[in-house]
Amino acid sequence: MSTPSSTGKVPVGGAELYYEIHGDGPPLVLLHGGVDPSQTFGAPLAAMAKTHKVIAIHMRGHGFSTDTDAPWSSELMADDVAAVLQHLSIGKARFMGYSLGAGVALQVAFRHPELVEKLVSVSVDYRTDDDYSEVREAFRQLPVHAAEYGQQLASSPLGELYPDVDWEQVFRKSGEMNEPEYDWTKEIKAMTAPTLLVFADADSIRPEHMVEFWKLLGGGQRDAGFDGSQRPASQLAILPGTTHYNLIQSPLLTEVAAAFLTQ
Repeated sequence: MSTPSSTGKVPVGGAELYYEIHGDGPPLVLLHGGVDPSQTFGAPLAAMAKTHKVIAIHMRGHGFSTDTDAPWSSELMADDVAAVLQHLSIGKARFMGYSLGAGVALQVAFRHPELVEKLVSVSVDYRTDDDYSEVREAFRQLPVHAAEYGQQLASSPLGELYPDVDWEQVFRKSGEMNEPEYDWTKEIKAMTAPTLLVFADADSIRPEHMVEFWKLLGGGQRDAGFDGSQRPASQLAILPGTTHYNLIQSPLLTEVAAAFLTQ
């Protein structure tokens, strides 16, 4: 794990949002996946901090952030992120989010477009029917098994790393926030920030969805031309030999992300 140059907490709507700052350079907001911030804030954070001033934010109820009784949503968490950036006097930043964090980063682009210079969206869908059916069913079962899963994590190394987390609530709220139907097609079409979509070749998301997402951003419309002058501003990467669950640890991810962000 990288050593932060500074840390802090920002009060937002009754919760306190924890953040760390690593490295130096253009600001990059790094948003973790569900349940376990340490996956994203380990090797990927250290890699991105070589070229950026990374602001790593723990979403409400995760890691070292606190929570309230309010139900979770990507919209609520996006507003939390915007509040942290306002507190830090950061008017515009690059964003990189994985899974849950990618959904939150997209909502920042929808709701606070003035904050987003570029976006790296890692392994997230934009419609409820784009995940495989077994993935949707697993989310539906989370509230049912929240107590069991929470007890297991509380006594695990992850529980020791984040001792103040209410793990039962994490699983229950994670399941509940994925229950409503959603379709962000209209919002994605309206995005203006250059975006890199990254997926695993054995992702939890259907491959046809990846292409559809890419096309909503202007990709896949025509040949880029011999000199590449006709290629869109956004990009697509599908990383071989990866899954939704280990993609965040792939060195290829930080390689393609860093190349895109520093272009």
